[in-house]
Amino acid sequence: MVTFSLFYFSSKPMAERLLVRALKGGKNTKIVTLNGKKITKMPSTLEKLPGLKTLDLQNNRIPKVCPEISTLTQLTSLNLGNNLLEEVPEEMKYLTSLKKLHLFGNRIHRFASGACDGLQNLILLSLNNNQLTWIPPEVSRLKSLTYLSINHNWLASIPRELCFLKNLSELQLNYNQLICIPEEIKFLKNLQKLFLVRNNIEVLPEGFCDLINLRSLDIAGNVIQIFPSGNLKLREFYCEENPLLMKQPVHAVKQEGVWRLQEITSRFIMNQLAEKNLFLMQAFEWYPQVRNIISQGRKCAICGKSFLAVWLECVEFVPPSKNWKISRNLQLVPLRILICSYKCFNQRGPNVFGIAQVESR
Repeated sequence: MVTFSLFYFSSKPMAERLLVRALKGGKNTKIVTLNGKKITKMPSTLEKLPGLKTLDLQNNRIPKVCPEISTLTQLTSLNLGNNLLEEVPEEMKYLTSLKKLHLFGNRIHRFASGACDGLQNLILLSLNNNQLTWIPPEVSRLKSLTYLSINHNWLASIPRELCFLKNLSELQLNYNQLICIPEEIKFLKNLQKLFLVRNNIEVLPEGFCDLINLRSLDIAGNVIQIFPSGNLKLREFYCEENPLLMKQPVHAVKQEGVWRLQEITSRFIMNQLAEKNLFLMQAFEWYPQVRNIISQGRKCAICGKSFLAVWLECVEFVPPSKNWKISRNLQLVPLRILICSYKCFNQRGPNVFGIAQVESR
């Protein structure tokens, strides 16, 4: 294997001489590093290195990639960090062997059309310190991706398609402008680390409770007041600088209203299905519209029975697990729970408090 490296102390003419030497190596050249050489144009002669595995061009002044890069089909690692790129280049789709792509510290504000098409083997993508305001749905084509970092951008939302990257184990979206997380995040079953520091997130979706492999969660510096209830097996949990709810008793004063026929019927069907009523289970399969309505049901935190409408949103204060590494001074975690009726609310325990009446009739 032939390796050619050039670092900050070398001159630009020396960089050119090194590239000439690399070209003489031909298909035997596996690694080329031209780091910090004030290069303003990607060398088109790279096409003469068909066996190249690693190309490091970080800390230069490259505004776009050359078309000839599409010939480097054996390339597994490409570093274009700290350059002047304005988009994730379309030419990336030809790098079918690529596993690691570093594009941090550029001026990227868009993905070129088709840029994700051929990156089925990509496992790491770093887009930190750019100007992205959105992620295209085509990101779902990165089937092998395990690590995605888009810190310090201008993202306002996360596409639901990102949540179908089944191999993703670490997601970093710190210092953006996110206000919500899609419910589909529950499909990231292999996610182990999630970092959402310094955004504008108000609510975490109930789907968080389905992230069975999540071990590290950092949501510091958002506007979250309450967390979804569930049995997260975290090892690290950081939530400082969020306006978490404090213990403030709220008494239910409204009397039980009259339920809609749909609510009465739905509760009966859901509770009969829970008891394995064979007649209803068989009939259920013939009515997809009813099945869709019933799928929106919730369980009461007090009586355990199912209901359709959200009758009373409450908070339960629980101590954090002793196994967690947590934010300093975090003594109680406020968890969101739902209660099906005022009757159940009045039977609640001492650590459950009402916070909002969000009944839909």
